[in-house]
Amino acid sequence: MNESSVRLISITPNAEEIMTYCARVSNPLNQNNPEFSRLIAYCIKHGHWSIFEQANMVLEISTSRAISPQILRHRSFAFQEFSQRYAEANGVIKYRARRQDQKNRQNSIDDLAAETQEWFLQAQDEVWRLAHERYQQALEKGIAKESARTLLPLGTSTRLYMNGTIRSWIHYIQLRTAEGTQLEHREIAEQCRKIFAEELPIVAQALGWNESPVEAGVLKHI
Repeated sequence: MNESSVRLISITPNAEEIMTYCARVSNPLNQNNPEFSRLIAYCIKHGHWSIFEQANMVLEISTSRAISPQILRHRSFAFQEFSQRYAEANGVIKYRARRQDQKNRQNSIDDLAAETQEWFLQAQDEVWRLAHERYQQALEKGIAKESARTLLPLGTSTRLYMNGTIRSWIHYIQLRTAEGTQLEHREIAEQCRKIFAEELPIVAQALGWNESPVEAGVLKHI
């Protein structure tokens, strides 16, 4: 149902080594020291975040038009998103229904009855079928894609490349795996965290990301 996904496009080669090499700029005789795990842990513990700006990572994120604006708000990243002005939009991502939390407007609760869930899925199907049919008709009538796209729902699929420093990725993952983030966006951030931990195991270990973010606790904001 939720077909959001994340995959690695590129990362600075030997990123952890490069970051610690740059961190030792004031100690040139020690720059080639192959031991850097303690330095990374020290920098994280004491908030020396600038060293994590010396390497970059690019991820490809497939999600919906409902979630992509939330991702694009992270202005320390550079983005390239699928253009509905240039290419024809196809595909939809459907989500489960959740009940509105009356105490926290940024939260929802997954306890709705099965019949309500089924109704919501059917409603999404109906809206997509009609919207996509009218969208195709608009294109056939010669209406520009940039105009026709206004007929499409927020569930319409999109894809974007997200390029940022390791520092930016730490902050994004820290923020977007927290409970205040919409569930569908949080699931994307969890996938980003998994890739981060695979590519940067020493940094991830120092951050406590070999555990789940909930178990590891909330890190100090950058």
